[in-house]
Amino acid sequence: MVTAAEKRARLRARLSEPGMIVAPGIYDMISVRIADRMGFDALYMTGYGTVASYLGLPDAGLATYTDMVNRAGTFARAANTPLIADGDTGYGGLLNVAHTVKGYEAAGVAGIQLEDQEFPKKCGHTPGRRVIPMEDMVKKIRVAAEAREDENFLIIARTDARSSLGLDEALRRAEAYGKAGADILFVESPESVEELERITATLDKPILVNNVEGGRTPTLPRERLEAIGFKVSIYPATAFLAVGHTLTNAYETLLNEGSSVSLEGQLHNFEAFNHLVGFPDVWAFDRKYAED
Repeated sequence: MVTAAEKRARLRARLSEPGMIVAPGIYDMISVRIADRMGFDALYMTGYGTVASYLGLPDAGLATYTDMVNRAGTFARAANTPLIADGDTGYGGLLNVAHTVKGYEAAGVAGIQLEDQEFPKKCGHTPGRRVIPMEDMVKKIRVAAEAREDENFLIIARTDARSSLGLDEALRRAEAYGKAGADILFVESPESVEELERITATLDKPILVNNVEGGRTPTLPRERLEAIGFKVSIYPATAFLAVGHTLTNAYETLLNEGSSVSLEGQLHNFEAFNHLVGFPDVWAFDRKYAED
């Protein structure tokens, strides 16, 4: 198994290499195991999907630091791929931010995303988000950068100011967060290709773009995002939207037909799934300690 330090060093080095990092959203252990086998440069722990799958609740500040760091650690330990994890607002004031960064780093995460929303926060592609004063978030980013022990642990600073205060303010904030020590900048919810282009033309640090199918930001092909100048492209919702669609179809089939016969060819192979979740290790253990 690759160590947390090795994963962090690998992701840090990848940031300075050509090409855009594409990170799929993961939200439970099945999604982690599948995505980890694909060869991505990084995985992204989505707050929306994690809260929904773990607690069955909306991403509206209802999950605690303990909820999220425990999930982040479980995901990170299971994957050889570096994990970027949603750290929401840092779960409180400056002391909480320092505690959160230290906790996520100790859990094996390769990078943490922190945002400038008021608490309780809300999903970035839903209405009603409000942001704290820029100066307060600058302090949070400075504290986060100083709290990490491994210099390769990445600090991703997200601003949600675009929706309520406009793009000019969002760019002003992102620039300030970069100067405060953020490694990657994230302007949430730009609403046009022109805004995407302006973000990369204005900011001089690696920039993350958030692709939410059906959300506020246009979803563009990889080549277009790369040409615009984005360095990290996350897809937090893709997996759970796909699973939700597939589960709805499967359950409707069972309800309407009383059988799974017509789902043949639409389901994951059962034997392959046994291998995915680790049953071969169980079988090997049983053989090793079987009675003569």
